[in-house]
Amino acid sequence: MLTIAVAMGFNSCSDDTIGTSISDIHSALIEDSSFVFTGKSVRSTHLRSRSSIQLLGNVNAEGYGTLSSDVVAQFMPTTTIDTVGVHGGTEWIDSCFITMRVATGDVTGDTLAPMRMDVYKLNQQLPVPIYSDFNPSGYYNTGDLMGSITYSANEMNRKTTYNSSGTASITYYEVNVPIPVSYARDIFMKYKTDPATFSTPKAFAEYFPGIYITNSYGQGHVMNFYDIEFVTYYRKYEKLTETTDTIYPAKSQSYMAVTPEVVYNNNITLDVDDQVEDMVANGDAIVMGPAGYEVRADFPIQEIIDKFKAGTQDGLGVINSLALEIPAEKVVNRYDIAPPKYLLMVKESYRDEFFEKDTLTNNKDAFYAEYSADDDSYLFTGLRSYVLDIINNKGGVAPESDTKFVIMPIDVTTYTNATTSSYYYYYSSNASTEVVTKIAPAVSRPCIARLKLNKAKLTLVYSKQSLY
Repeated sequence: MLTIAVAMGFNSCSDDTIGTSISDIHSALIEDSSFVFTGKSVRSTHLRSRSSIQLLGNVNAEGYGTLSSDVVAQFMPTTTIDTVGVHGGTEWIDSCFITMRVATGDVTGDTLAPMRMDVYKLNQQLPVPIYSDFNPSGYYNTGDLMGSITYSANEMNRKTTYNSSGTASITYYEVNVPIPVSYARDIFMKYKTDPATFSTPKAFAEYFPGIYITNSYGQGHVMNFYDIEFVTYYRKYEKLTETTDTIYPAKSQSYMAVTPEVVYNNNITLDVDDQVEDMVANGDAIVMGPAGYEVRADFPIQEIIDKFKAGTQDGLGVINSLALEIPAEKVVNRYDIAPPKYLLMVKESYRDEFFEKDTLTNNKDAFYAEYSADDDSYLFTGLRSYVLDIINNKGGVAPESDTKFVIMPIDVTTYTNATTSSYYYYYSSNASTEVVTKIAPAVSRPCIARLKLNKAKLTLVYSKQSLY
């Protein structure tokens, strides 16, 4: 325990002052990190996997396990399909593809391994809510194969796009699954005869329930697709001047895409490596995703409150901060699968509600931390509201539900809010803040780490004022 005392050496206003002068007040800042944080790993295969990433493929990594993931997804339809100038009607629609894109760094495994992807049309509505252990059997028919393609993360599929200023670029792999043109022609005619079908995702899903994407060959890698679209190529007539016209031979349009507003899911199976299972059996606190391990932890909040009260019983005390730092250790494995980028620490009793209601952390029931590669640790800050809630609203007595926590890998989606401030006529400053918009169980990429709970540092800092 470290105690820093500051004597306040001010004189009272006069010798006739009644009561204690300010010079009789002793102030101290106390830091206590004597608390023990414990927990154990448990399997977690039933997750609300609403990630903005579609994880697809199969990979076997020694020191991690065998991961396979396929995708079911509804579509957000376009509100406008180009029909002007398509004089040949559906005959002028020449081809269509399921186009999928993945950033070049979002591939785990052997990037050169050949894989085969199959796309099926769903024949019924997807359930809501939907979870990572969802079984798509019964939601599609093997006779409804829309298309297949052999692919890998190689240079032939590599593309680059630039932003509007041309100063930055996005490099990605693109997979284009050829689909019978009849699908595009049917959608084109549906739009012309019944445009209301395209007004909402629900209305469109009643017409086109969605797709199931799976791998039928290969066990080399998993890809984190950030974009899935149904792209159509068609011919279009356009009158250029009074005397000239032309027919564009290869116009393109996206008829529909997978977006956060529709129902989609990563259907995940993880066969954990025996080495990892042995670690858990020996008491190691393993966090692993997707659908791998999470840690059930006991938070010593009552001990923290009791020591704070004991330390301030002869004076006035104010809690300054409460923080938890958990060192993490990388688990050696093939393909260098890294620790989770983010961890969520949420009350076990609040866990399901947290994800069902798509909420964000509130520093009272749930907190998140980002992995620091420099320190190999996760730092949970902002726990002050958690302890104050128990002191102020529960008489300082923590119910069991306030002591049981789950620590699990998560995906965090952020939005950068840029602002510009102007001063007088000649100066302006640009600033940006990163706002968290979504937190979901980590189902977007493989991850694994060993949490060194025996070296976790749980630190309470409080101020105390008392009379000499």
